[in-house]
Amino acid sequence: METMLFWLIFFTPGWTLTDGSETEQDFMWHLRKVPRIVSDKTFHLSSPTFEADAATATRGGCGIECQRELPAPGLSELEDHLSYETVFENGTRTLTRVKVQDLVLEPTPNTTARRAPVRRKRQVYGTDSRFSISDKRFLTHFPFSTAVKLSTGCSGILVSPRHVLTAAHCVHDGRDYVRGSQKLRVGLLKMRKKGRGQKRRGAKRSRREADGGARGEGPEESPRGTAGARGRSAASGRGGRVAEARPSFQWTRVRSTHVPTGWASAGRDGAALDYDYALLELKRAHRKKYMDLGVSPTVKKLPGGMIHFSGFDDDRADQLVYRFCSVSDESSDLLYQYCDAESGSTGSGVYLRLKDPDKKNWKRKIIAIYSGHQWVDVHGVRKDYNVAVRITPLKYAQICLWIHGSDASCAYG
Repeated sequence: METMLFWLIFFTPGWTLTDGSETEQDFMWHLRKVPRIVSDKTFHLSSPTFEADAATATRGGCGIECQRELPAPGLSELEDHLSYETVFENGTRTLTRVKVQDLVLEPTPNTTARRAPVRRKRQVYGTDSRFSISDKRFLTHFPFSTAVKLSTGCSGILVSPRHVLTAAHCVHDGRDYVRGSQKLRVGLLKMRKKGRGQKRRGAKRSRREADGGARGEGPEESPRGTAGARGRSAASGRGGRVAEARPSFQWTRVRSTHVPTGWASAGRDGAALDYDYALLELKRAHRKKYMDLGVSPTVKKLPGGMIHFSGFDDDRADQLVYRFCSVSDESSDLLYQYCDAESGSTGSGVYLRLKDPDKKNWKRKIIAIYSGHQWVDVHGVRKDYNVAVRITPLKYAQICLWIHGSDASCAYG
């Protein structure tokens, strides 16, 4: 039944969830010209201490109603928030000031979040609608293969041969970089066969995994705990015949990390949930298919109002978990929804599947980053949501600049 459902959702041409009111135009990516973000000046900063506690949830927001009453930010404020810190694997750090060009300021409300209590409970609402992906036909193929795990305990998504997009709080708590982020690693799922000649090396690898593989200190870890060891024993017991392939992580070091100052200065200026995103540059390129960025449409332009994302929820022992749900509300920078999710899935890329207007092919793009569970104020009532940070035209331009090093490839999103 699960396999049939996935085939229907992901591989039936043109099939999507809809209420019947949408037209073909509503199912298309509409490219728009985005503002230009150009690097201005870069300064060297003192090295961070890497002493912050790794966060599994973000601070709360002031709420949808509150956000709509805040004044729109001016150009200078936007440039301050979109400037960014870069921390390198050797512990050095820089601050890059940016200039925003070709920006049309619209009278839309700012959604900069204010502090509020965080409920540290389950983030599953009612019946758990998540799907654990175990079939290797899905696990190691697009789009599920774009999901990655961070050694700090979060998830992320591949956005280029060398870059991973994730939530900023997975590496920085708004005051300092979290413990372990200087030696940050990214785990890519792969299917690994076990057979003769691997028992001795496998035993050493198992000890390394037990000592620190989950922190990214070993080259790989088994997503099923001791299942990898059982698989090796079974293979050896059959005279070295190759056993069935099992999913495991291949860990890659991170060369550098970009965090917008809208988040990195949160300890001084108040938490800015709008800027809870970061980009990681890998030390070596991967060979997997990655997912392109897209500017987030309004909720009315989401087919069926639905979004999708996959990540490594803490309560499912390194299984890749997929979910989809409808969006309940939105602000100019955030999506409010009830997609079932647990800690560990934060940093996942939220994506849509729409038609490419030129090629008429269906294409998935990342339109938001899952940030976590929040309490928000709605018309004076405290409500809880799972929240995702939208990729706005400005954020698209910034992340594109991080990926390419210049804005030459970032004119349309």
